[in-house]
Amino acid sequence: MYNKITKLAAALLIIMSIQSCDDYLEILPPGQENTENFFNTPENYQDALVGVYDLLSTTYLNNILGEIASDNSLCGGENPTDVLDWQQIDDMIHTPDNGALRNVFQWMYAGISRANYIVEFQDNLDFDGKEQLLAENLFLRSYYYFELVKFFGDVPMYTDRRITIEETQSIDRTPKEDVYLQIEVDLMNAIPNLPWTQTQPGRATKGAAWALLGKIYLYQEKFTEAAQAFNEVINSGQYQLVQDFNTIFLNNNENNSESVFEIQYSGTQEGASFGCFQCVEGNVAVGFMGPRFQSGNFSPYASGFSFNVPVQDVVDLYQSGDSRLAATVLDINAFVVERPDVTFTEGSEHTGYFNLKYIPYANDNVIQDANINRSNNYRAIRYADVLLMAAEANLRAPAPIANPQTFLDAIRDRAFGNTNNRITATLENVLAERRRELAGEGHRFFDQVRTGETSTIPGFTPGKNEIFPIPRIEIELAGNRWQQNAGY
Repeated sequence: MYNKITKLAAALLIIMSIQSCDDYLEILPPGQENTENFFNTPENYQDALVGVYDLLSTTYLNNILGEIASDNSLCGGENPTDVLDWQQIDDMIHTPDNGALRNVFQWMYAGISRANYIVEFQDNLDFDGKEQLLAENLFLRSYYYFELVKFFGDVPMYTDRRITIEETQSIDRTPKEDVYLQIEVDLMNAIPNLPWTQTQPGRATKGAAWALLGKIYLYQEKFTEAAQAFNEVINSGQYQLVQDFNTIFLNNNENNSESVFEIQYSGTQEGASFGCFQCVEGNVAVGFMGPRFQSGNFSPYASGFSFNVPVQDVVDLYQSGDSRLAATVLDINAFVVERPDVTFTEGSEHTGYFNLKYIPYANDNVIQDANINRSNNYRAIRYADVLLMAAEANLRAPAPIANPQTFLDAIRDRAFGNTNNRITATLENVLAERRRELAGEGHRFFDQVRTGETSTIPGFTPGKNEIFPIPRIEIELAGNRWQQNAGY
């Protein structure tokens, strides 16, 4: 995990004023280091960049909501009102007052504000490695803006500095097309100055930037451009599928050959608490997703809060012999049959299944609140994801530049351990394969929206639920300038 910055907290936590600044901002006594005179050494810039990376840890919420909002899982929990904000999103009855959505809005803008802090003072000093540092910063800002567009559509965009309190009253929402264009420009500017490999796991690379750019193109239906971007990743030779699917998500196999971009979590540092989820060092979502074990030897797993429970339809997706099922879903009843001493409590909306890709493990060595500070890294962009996006882009491009069948075959061959279960690379088959390959990883809802396959989401209202409402309080803090998203 990236090292936390403590003495510089005030300098790094300058957040856009539309986001409850009092939650983040500390005022330093006169004469001490402040935000205007901070950047004086290369180390200052590196410390500030760590602050930008730090907000990636809050995307645990984005990822679990991407499953709960989809047809892959039910919210679960202890009862129907447990974490009501999540329950409402599961049932598609969320409103502009939903606290989880406000957290997504705030935390992504916190990351953007930290990135813009570096941009604002990027000309203060020249030093070796500055170009790469600025490129990593642009990648991170692009990642945060993409998350905002996925959730909210048109969002306020600012790129060259932090925003004053007065300016918050005059900022309008930027059309998502313009936000996408800015992300494209930023990533293209970043790519030449990023390395293919980094010595510190989790830092942005050329491959991560090309993959994110390809995804941006795919979401805009720029299929030729997407195929070209994914080709850069594939042809680089930097990545390969992990041979045994069952090992991809194990805690002792993090940052493996399939990881294009991976968000780092730690259970060995002080992290989030139930009073400060944005203080996260561990992966909060993982603790919420485990079974409610009560007694017996349920090693290697740890107990959780039974949220985000996969539905039977997900289990039924997999053919006999597909190794991905056993690595994606924990069948708690089958587990207990093999461990007669194990007892557990059924949560709300109990299906008998749990998300095995992101399940809490007993050997995390968590030092603060094991319920929410788990060490499971989040595989934000896997090479398998890139291959399937490349297959889709080439199928939908006017003139394919690579063979989508090759990419689909690689995924199927790994899943079954042989070449006997290949299927034709049609768009329908590729999209179905995405669901099987990526179930439980937080992509499903956004895949359904961008492909128009939302009819299987319970409670989904077309023309409304494709995006989420802008938090009401953010509209008010911006001087009521912004029109709410349709239907909310």
